[in-house]
Amino acid sequence: MPLVFAGACSHAPGITGRAERADPAARDAFYAAFDGLRQALEAVRPDALVVVAAEHFANFFMNNMPAFAVGMAEHYDGPIEDEAWLGIRRRRIPGARDLSQRLITEVMQTVDLAYAEEWLFDHGIMVPLHFLTPRFDLPVIPVNINCQGPPLPPLTRAYEFGRALRRACDQVSERVALIGTGGLSHWPATPNSGKINEAWDRDFLERWAANRRDALLSYSDADTYRDAGQGGFEIRTFIAVAGAAEGATGEVLFYRPIPAFAVGCTTAVMNLAGR
Repeated sequence: MPLVFAGACSHAPGITGRAERADPAARDAFYAAFDGLRQALEAVRPDALVVVAAEHFANFFMNNMPAFAVGMAEHYDGPIEDEAWLGIRRRRIPGARDLSQRLITEVMQTVDLAYAEEWLFDHGIMVPLHFLTPRFDLPVIPVNINCQGPPLPPLTRAYEFGRALRRACDQVSERVALIGTGGLSHWPATPNSGKINEAWDRDFLERWAANRRDALLSYSDADTYRDAGQGGFEIRTFIAVAGAAEGATGEVLFYRPIPAFAVGCTTAVMNLAGR
């Protein structure tokens, strides 16, 4: 069955852990946008949600850092962070092991990737799930793209991974939804934490919504690091979704820089045909 949903959103621990520090109007508008994204996701009645994220050394470190990894477990636990600090209670999230194995097998036809039968979710996955699946009852298949430890996979490979993932999703009988989650511009765990490059964010989102492959892949890591911080490397998750939605264009539902959350905050969708 064709992929039924493709979207993207920001994640950052402050989105849930520092809610009281944000401007109330900006915070509430962002939360409302997340709720709108949740409603759009629920409307397509997915059987499983693939979350393409960038984890933060919770499961993978420099002794074992795959470019692309997919979870293949019956369930997952998270968050790995302190519950009070993140503002999300620890819980068990259902997986979709059989579906994941079939997707992995098909993706491997064109893209090399790792898989893991144990996976602890950090804020990169738990924050989006908190808003998009508040009952935590939708089976999840986690995907990690290495956005942390150079050498990073080239943007072209992230796009091709998305294309392979779309091909795999289109071949299964389940209704599969896809969400990419990462930056945008942010400088986590540095003296510049809280800095946001709004102009850079908006330019990237315009390219993403237009799904202009060449424009999306024209960024160099050096330029991204300079203009969007090391957190900007997480655009790979958005680019993977663009690859999965090749031929479609999208819509930015919400964007606003929220310094208390230390990231440019967005929700967006690709307009897929034949859902």
